[in-house]
Amino acid sequence: MVGKPKKSSYNSTKGGNKGDEEDGSTAHNSSASSNRENKQVLPSTIKNKDKRSAVHAKLKQQKKLDKRKKAKAREASEKRALELGEELPPKKIPRTIENTRELDETICKPDDDELFANNDADEFSSILTHEHTPKILITTCRFNSTRGPAFISDLLSVIPNAHYYKRGTYDLKKIVEYARKKDFTSIIVVHTNRREPDALLLIGLPDGPTAHFKLSKLVLRKDIKNHGNPTNHKPELVLNNFTTRLGHRIGRMIQSLFPQDPNFRGRRVVTFHNQRDFIFFRHHRYIFESKENKEGDLKGKKVKDTKAEKSSKEKVVARLQECGPRFTLKLTSVQHGTFDTKGGEYEWVHKPEMDTSRRRFFL
Repeated sequence: MVGKPKKSSYNSTKGGNKGDEEDGSTAHNSSASSNRENKQVLPSTIKNKDKRSAVHAKLKQQKKLDKRKKAKAREASEKRALELGEELPPKKIPRTIENTRELDETICKPDDDELFANNDADEFSSILTHEHTPKILITTCRFNSTRGPAFISDLLSVIPNAHYYKRGTYDLKKIVEYARKKDFTSIIVVHTNRREPDALLLIGLPDGPTAHFKLSKLVLRKDIKNHGNPTNHKPELVLNNFTTRLGHRIGRMIQSLFPQDPNFRGRRVVTFHNQRDFIFFRHHRYIFESKENKEGDLKGKKVKDTKAEKSSKEKVVARLQECGPRFTLKLTSVQHGTFDTKGGEYEWVHKPEMDTSRRRFFL
């Protein structure tokens, strides 16, 4: 009688341990399966092409659904805040390469007195203060191409008071001396390689500086669909994102190519937009149109002519028409004085070892 309870207690403990083991194994299996579900399979680790593309499409669709769900939740919270009269939740600013750029000590500030003092004494102050009128000489390298003259004709229509001279066999230093005697304020040299314009050399006169740009992604006016034909009016000039000391200097150099008294009646706009040290050039004409918005309003249940009374409201709409050309510039060097390959002193030269980060910009 005394041994039976011991046996039963032993059996019960043994059975209990076995049950605990079974519960632990099931819990372990469930946790392992949940971990496998939570762990995403990267498409790059799948060798089968069809399965890899299917997994990638599934992940992309899931990401799209999550994004849409977050947008709906954000719209609902904004609507709730408007109904309750509360402040709207702050909008999130997306992280881009531009707003996360590396800190640069040369970024211009509005209260920089030294910068404004230098503006009054630099090489472009006489043109930008209307003391001299810009006069541009445009020429080519010694070996010209087929697209070079077409690009130069487009430049002549963009830049007022610009004149084209054939290069011939003349040395560039002799051309600089000739242009200085003829009171030209700048020289633009279009360099070509393999029948394609690939560089621009911009020389300020009479004392420089000289800037060398790499030219890419050139689209001539004739190749732009539905392009407009520019008029002879002086264009408006727009310079964007030239924020550093070097960018400010390049911006003033570009500004010295154009007259400082634009004719707004011509509705021409020339834009130099700097983004990640690439200068994008665009040439547009704008126009304001007044359109009528017709709305039908039924007044009364019975109308004799079964026509609605139409109330018209005028709406002013602005349209842009690209005139061309279209190209992109990349600054490679800035040299003191006029063009001199042997004894010239460089202010700034781009080198490959300077590109240490995608978020490091110089203009």
